[in-house]
Amino acid sequence: MEVCQRLGLTKFIGVSNFSSKKIEALLAFSTIPPSVNQVEMNPAWQQRQLREFCKSKSIIVNVFSPFGAVGSCWGTNQVMNNEALKQIADAHGETVAQVCLRWIIEQGAIVIAKSFNKERLKENLDIFDWALTDHDYDKSNQIPEYRMMPRDEYITPHGPFKTLEELWDE
Repeated sequence: MEVCQRLGLTKFIGVSNFSSKKIEALLAFSTIPPSVNQVEMNPAWQQRQLREFCKSKSIIVNVFSPFGAVGSCWGTNQVMNNEALKQIADAHGETVAQVCLRWIIEQGAIVIAKSFNKERLKENLDIFDWALTDHDYDKSNQIPEYRMMPRDEYITPHGPFKTLEELWDE
């Protein structure tokens, strides 16, 4: 990367799955700060501390797994089957997926929802003519948080991360 910087080829960098601690370490030596951090985030894993940190450093949060990655080997149904999210969706006449996408957008993050289904693609875009209410936020803030990908395999007594708390912010 240093050669690319000297040649003026590197203007922006992005990171993925960086906690605020990891970004702080990167900022300590990098001459180009990250412009985007791609992370797992949804109403069941809200990443409050990381979002605030990224906002304070003008780093865009780009979200993956907004629906909990249902059907993947590492995914969970805890987002799409969440009763509070179903109640919010019903109150607005929307789907749980739309509530998740709207929630992410209202957090100031960006999201790219993967789908091969034409109708779902259209539905995913139909989130801009309504907003979540304070009551909706009261409900979503009560959802128990669950990280789909804790990454226990990165924890080792001889490595840089000895606990999950050292690896992640929350």
